[in-house]
Amino acid sequence: MLDLLSGFIVELRNAGLPVSLTENLDAMTAISHIPLEDREAFKYALGATLVKNHAHWRSFETVFEVYFSLRGPEYSITDGDGDGSIDDFLRQMQDAQMKGEGNGGAGGMDQLTPEELMNILMNALMNGDQAMMRALARQAVQRFAGMEPGRPVGGTYYLYRTLRNLDLDGMSDKMMEASRQEVGGELTKLEERLERDEYNHRIEQFKQEVEAEIRRRLVADRGAEAMAKTLRKPLPEDVEFMHASRDEMQNLKKALQPLTRKLAAKLARKRRHGRKGPLDFRNTVRHSLAYGGVPAEPKFKYPRPAKPELIVVADISGSVAAFARFTLMLVYALSNQFSKVRAFVFIDGIDEVTEYFKKTEDVSEAIQRINTEADVIWVDGHSDYGHAFEVFWEKWGKEINPKSSVILLGDARNNYHASQAWVIKEMKQKARKVYWLNPEPRSYWNTGDSIVGEYGVHTDGVFECRNLRQLEAFVEKLA
Repeated sequence: MLDLLSGFIVELRNAGLPVSLTENLDAMTAISHIPLEDREAFKYALGATLVKNHAHWRSFETVFEVYFSLRGPEYSITDGDGDGSIDDFLRQMQDAQMKGEGNGGAGGMDQLTPEELMNILMNALMNGDQAMMRALARQAVQRFAGMEPGRPVGGTYYLYRTLRNLDLDGMSDKMMEASRQEVGGELTKLEERLERDEYNHRIEQFKQEVEAEIRRRLVADRGAEAMAKTLRKPLPEDVEFMHASRDEMQNLKKALQPLTRKLAAKLARKRRHGRKGPLDFRNTVRHSLAYGGVPAEPKFKYPRPAKPELIVVADISGSVAAFARFTLMLVYALSNQFSKVRAFVFIDGIDEVTEYFKKTEDVSEAIQRINTEADVIWVDGHSDYGHAFEVFWEKWGKEINPKSSVILLGDARNNYHASQAWVIKEMKQKARKVYWLNPEPRSYWNTGDSIVGEYGVHTDGVFECRNLRQLEAFVEKLA
């Protein structure tokens, strides 16, 4: 058991969850008070001690389902001799669930025709029979998935094959028709909606049982560590902006508000509790009079850092567009931490979009306006950093002052145009700080048409910002 828990903790850390040694010990203490046959209680005891962020729960569940998947006799990879092996421990956890289902619930169903199997499934779904649904899921995977030991195929393929043969898409309509026949007439609109929602929920539960069954068989075939590595997905804060799917981008947006509150509190606290400044000689001498002229209590000049002005200049072309939009959303969500925020976007032309953010409280709406209304095309709509920076300097360069922090966003892939790096040098001389944020991996910098190094020598730092975690670390530097 200790080996299993140790592997579980290691995989959680590999997945990105911050699990400390103390939390590891807390988890072991918690499960000592939980009956092992109660799998749900076991799961939530581990979750309560190891998961600190709701966004991490999905990753925790995935690792848990792999490491603590049901492994009855049909999945056995050991001799099951009760010698304290991992399988024996897992089988002990699952004995209560296995009772009443008979040899995995599949033995008595092997002779059923597909039509008979579908009728039994429909009855189980209508009655909400969890034990029967679990048994039918095992039978469906055994019959339709076509799983072969050692075959390098992902679980998604097996899931597709199983569900395709079950034809669950029309199951909801059949169940509704059966409900109407039971009551001997038509259902009211409310009754029909409630019935359909309940049946759809049960169908989703059954799909989850099929997916869990496939995962259990894959774990038994390939081992928990290999399957955990295959199923591992990055946490929201580790998803790369440039390669995020639509669902991952939605999760990033959900993580934005909690992050902005956290960063705002950190920035305010950092200003409030700054380091001691230089010795205040006059104040020290004044207070020394209380000690007979002995400077026993040195006084210091505490810095009172002002909120900086922020100027963001973002490339919104091609693959870096998602990174620029997300960074603008984060910056404007933190706008109360800066005395002024101005935003400019460019491709080969450049346009100021500050007003888009001022006219709405919904940052997403402002981003949508940028996509449709910003005048960022000069010639052909291909990135031209040199021309965009030159125009920026001519129109707005005089407004940069010693309170301004300038953030440049982009991959610096200039399509072999003139760099006009002198503009960045001029910015550096007038501004408080000039930073460059690059969403590409550092190993890609200065390859091909990337000239980030040519610009970077004139900045106060070029930072790799591929994900939310790196962006959060950078924002803390701005205070």
